[in-house]
Amino acid sequence: MTPVIVALFDDFGVATRVRTELVRDGFPTDRVELTSRAEQGQADAEPGESYWKKVSNYFHAIFDQANDGSAADDFAERVRHGDSVITVHPRSDDEIDSARNILRRNGATQVREH
Repeated sequence: MTPVIVALFDDFGVATRVRTELVRDGFPTDRVELTSRAEQGQADAEPGESYWKKVSNYFHAIFDQANDGSAADDFAERVRHGDSVITVHPRSDDEIDSARNILRRNGATQVREH
């Protein structure tokens, strides 16, 4: 399974700056995703009759692989209430460490990895 790190931010502006910092650090734009009420990101490509169902399906696609459906529901609900989520797909131990540092340094309120 490919590693994934999902981080929750309560401020959309901070989340957009974190995405920019990750890209400047060397992460390709297709491996850094932002999901929020203001920016749908990859969630918009998911099936669903509403944006909120698409967001739920997006997070379930990520977390169900690790048998963590409750995290999927939690992240989807937090986005629905105004928080923003950065999803990073690192490919090496160095990238994992770099992503962790950037996310935590910028005040992620919750970070999940698998």
